[in-house]
Amino acid sequence: MTETLPAPAAVVLAGLSGLEFAKGHGTGNDFVLIADPDGLRPLTAEQVAVLCDRHQGIGGDGLIRAIPSRLLPEGQELLASEPDAEWFMDYRNNDGSIAEMCGNGVRAFVHFLLDSGLARLDDNSVLKVGTRAGVKVVTLVPEGYAVDMGPWAFIHPEEAAERAVDSLVTARGLDGERPALSITMGNPHTVLALAGLDELAALPLTEIPAVHPVPPNGTNVEFVVPAEPLVQDGKGHVTMRVHERGVGETQSCGTGACAAAAAIRYWAGAGAPSRWDVQVPGGVVGVEFLPAASDGEHVVLSGPATIVARGRLA
Repeated sequence: MTETLPAPAAVVLAGLSGLEFAKGHGTGNDFVLIADPDGLRPLTAEQVAVLCDRHQGIGGDGLIRAIPSRLLPEGQELLASEPDAEWFMDYRNNDGSIAEMCGNGVRAFVHFLLDSGLARLDDNSVLKVGTRAGVKVVTLVPEGYAVDMGPWAFIHPEEAAERAVDSLVTARGLDGERPALSITMGNPHTVLALAGLDELAALPLTEIPAVHPVPPNGTNVEFVVPAEPLVQDGKGHVTMRVHERGVGETQSCGTGACAAAAAIRYWAGAGAPSRWDVQVPGGVVGVEFLPAASDGEHVVLSGPATIVARGRLA
């Protein structure tokens, strides 16, 4: 499989001739994946944007470069405390901007490493992955991969504790400003609940929602509908759509699913379950909240990952 790209895309990618790539996804959240074991393939934001372009490139919600942690300053810092985090997930958004974390991306990244023979993982082991949001620990589960995403936290903790909301969101298709809750999963999210699935389905999400106050590095915005009843068979159930920073609407967002479950669970109050199923346009991901001794409650994200194609740039 080769790509013959018209100018100006061909000009932007001229220095990447022969680059091998894979195309993968996690519940429809899709990525261009490349291996750079020697650190010889740094990519500019413009190159990433063209590679992710769905008309003149390969197409994807983002690009992930697999590079040894020792070859990046961010990775070297992680190796000081986590020497087993051999590989670093260098993740870029569709527009070429750097992002801290992508939960679906971690699963796709690990599947890419295994499929490429760059790492091993079995039922009795874990794989540690370096990211700009710290080291993520991955295990095999029946539905694919489970990723310990680390602790969640409120972006505006004092306001969240006082009023249970801390933000206002304006979006095309919604009347007025809607109250919301901003949560960090290593990257920023703003979650608002909607009244029903009809309202959720009607949202165009072609424009960037306005969030006030907007977190310093922008935010992903999750629109969520709790199921009725909310808890079924001991699990919480919600349906979600998301507008991602630097991308637009995606079929799924792993960290967004974690943030959505955290917000609905917080609003539900005492007795809310620790396990959740989050329905996104691309499928279903699982979210589980686990107590941790030192750094707060951890969130585990689980779901599938698939490689759909491999190729080489012309």
